[in-house]
Amino acid sequence: MSQYLKELVELSKTDKQLDNFAPQIEAARAKITREEKRLNDVVEQMTTLEKQIEDNKNKIITFEEQIGTLDDQLKSIAKKNKEITNEKEMKALSLEEEIAKEKLTFANEEIERLNKVNDAKEASREELQVKLDEITAAVEAAKAEAEGELAEIDKQKGVLFKEREERTFKIDQKVLAFYEKIRRWAGNTAVVPVKKQACYGCYMKISDKTYSEVIKGDEITTCTHCGRILYLEPAQETAEEA
Repeated sequence: MSQYLKELVELSKTDKQLDNFAPQIEAARAKITREEKRLNDVVEQMTTLEKQIEDNKNKIITFEEQIGTLDDQLKSIAKKNKEITNEKEMKALSLEEEIAKEKLTFANEEIERLNKVNDAKEASREELQVKLDEITAAVEAAKAEAEGELAEIDKQKGVLFKEREERTFKIDQKVLAFYEKIRRWAGNTAVVPVKKQACYGCYMKISDKTYSEVIKGDEITTCTHCGRILYLEPAQETAEEA
């Protein structure tokens, strides 16, 4: 295997290691995201409950105002009853009184019902508050854990970036540019091994001529199907040479 090819294989391995950090970083951040979603769900539930409780309190205030108005109306009717002069007036006042009393009963019943509803909602809100406190603690724990994992990843990446910098400094710049051009679309599969005379990037069988060039390893050989750089792994290279 030529020196250029060896350098590209090693560089490719370093780049693959760097790329492999992406899912680890995503997994670390996902822990925070999961807990924050749980937190937001509970906050949303509490917000909804609080709005419902507030709406019910406003309804109770409205019914209490109605009760005050109805009480005044009934007092007025009682006063008018003393001044009745005929049966027609008596029937009209009686109907007005009956309607006022029905409204009064309904208002009192609704206040009682709404107070019971609010009591239940307050109990639910207290339960949610306990849950919220637990999840808040879980979010903080997840953040601390993720920060530790990300710090370790950054440390490892720093070592690999330094290693990559040293490798790229030693590689011929034309060869490096060729590799980077392939890597733009092939990612960390820019340099792949050949196994059973197949490119392990596109898994297509390569020609005998191309395979022969790969075995020799004198030049950088690319797959005629996908354009990736090909090489033989050390153990296989020894076997082919034998």
